[in-house]
Amino acid sequence: MTQLAERFERYVSEFDAFQREAAFGSETERTEAFRRFVDRGFPTTREEEWRFTNVAPIAAMAFVRAPRASHEEGEASTIHRHVQPYLFDGVPLVLFVNGRLYACDPGIPAGVTLGGAVSALSMARKHAAANPFVDLNTAFFEEIAVIDVAPGAVVETPIHVLHFSNASGQPALVSPRLLLRAGERSQVTIIESYAGSGAAPVLTNATSDFVLAPGAVVHHVKVQREAATTFHVASMFADLGRASTLHSIAVTFGARIARNDIVAELAGEGAECTLNGLYLADGDALVDTHTIIDHAQPHCPSHEVYKGILAGRSRAVFNGKIIVRPDAQKTNAKQTNKALLLTDDAQINTKPQLEIFADDVKCTHGAAIGQLDDEAMFYLRARGVGEVDARSMLIHAFASEILDGIGPEAVRGRVQVVMEEKLAIAHEELS
Repeated sequence: MTQLAERFERYVSEFDAFQREAAFGSETERTEAFRRFVDRGFPTTREEEWRFTNVAPIAAMAFVRAPRASHEEGEASTIHRHVQPYLFDGVPLVLFVNGRLYACDPGIPAGVTLGGAVSALSMARKHAAANPFVDLNTAFFEEIAVIDVAPGAVVETPIHVLHFSNASGQPALVSPRLLLRAGERSQVTIIESYAGSGAAPVLTNATSDFVLAPGAVVHHVKVQREAATTFHVASMFADLGRASTLHSIAVTFGARIARNDIVAELAGEGAECTLNGLYLADGDALVDTHTIIDHAQPHCPSHEVYKGILAGRSRAVFNGKIIVRPDAQKTNAKQTNKALLLTDDAQINTKPQLEIFADDVKCTHGAAIGQLDDEAMFYLRARGVGEVDARSMLIHAFASEILDGIGPEAVRGRVQVVMEEKLAIAHEELS
């Protein structure tokens, strides 16, 4: 048997075992998704959407489903100790460990209903053909973090959904899933974060769905801080109803390979979407971001700013596509991608795309890649600022446009601290 056959034999064995568990349910969608995944396999660099992202290190490992975390005193205290650095003061927590609901803060605000396991539903099914990792998630997820916000509810307290992996021994597959349904004219802030502990390699294969009813306002912050032994592949799908607003910020600080696919469909007239992001990579890490903002109706503005800071031999990919459908007149869309290369060995491939099928629109895109400004460095050094401090000041100024958009102060402050820790490592690489 070839290595390829052996690898998929392991997934087949895991899927057969999963079918006998209660968490599997009786959905035919799981079986169909798994069949599509096995038939297609992992994407290769011969495919346009994966041309700069080689997932061979993922395909080479035979991942098994991560074990269920125990609530016994010893393991529970260990998990809570490892989780503490990833919490935000004053923000209620919904904790998933290895893809299963582990703990839920009793302080969840009024107007919000939390659910656990549900049938295999999602908008992701219509995108599955474009991304085999979505099929893999559909086949193996065990519980969905379901957040329902009541119509008209204004939820002032953010809600933190933390997906934590805790694996040792064999390479582990974790399949987080999040579904947010924001009712008509509701307002909510969701913090979605990923972290983990343990020495074993982990494939975090996540799928998130956001459904915004007419007039809903959703602020979303994703913070990814997983270990350098982790592979993070995430797909986010957002469906925006009439006059709804989605403001999403993705912050990526970890993982050996981090791939984020984000698809936002402005399906209702007057919907507004903002997709911003900041990533900081060092060593041999790879950060890949693919976004699609699909304008299907008229009078829908969209805004997108992604910034990257790359050190060591790290690499980044940014592919941002804006689609304007024939009926989407009066569209106003702007996309910007900037990258700061701190070393000569760091590199980025960027590809902005516009597909416009309407004539009364205003769409712009731009990309800028460079190093720290020599004149700005000279200005600061001439005024007595040390080289490391001067470099840090310029990098913080570069990142501030994204970080300042993080609304919850506790989250913004913690993200800034983590960025400083990552920058300290980058400075050591430079010295």
